[in-house]
Amino acid sequence: MPKPKTHRLGELQLRILEVLWRQEQAPVAAVHEALGGSAEFAYTTIATMLRKMEDRRLVRHRIEGRSFIYRAAVAADDVTRNVADHLVDRFFAGSLAEAVSHLLDTRTVNKAELGELEKLIAERKKRL
Repeated sequence: MPKPKTHRLGELQLRILEVLWRQEQAPVAAVHEALGGSAEFAYTTIATMLRKMEDRRLVRHRIEGRSFIYRAAVAADDVTRNVADHLVDRFFAGSLAEAVSHLLDTRTVNKAELGELEKLIAERKKRL
């Protein structure tokens, strides 16, 4: 079976995809505005990044009048799964137990979250 494509995303690329996942499709100007306008990124920076992301098949565009309307070409779940798998493989030698242990040691967790984790584990055990 072929190995799934790894999505290595920078912070800006992820933020752009989040805008497109929320809005489904948007011209460069709408993406730029959703990211705070010129306060943080120039319009040309967003346009350039979208072109680069299209080269990497992360987004697609269609032309409407004089505008390029972009949409995500990758699903949020696929990116999340891919990035999480990469993190577990790279930093925890593929050990999910090590990754969870690390998170439990370094993050604040409450009883409700622990209960939810226990429920998820119990459900998974039933499927084995």
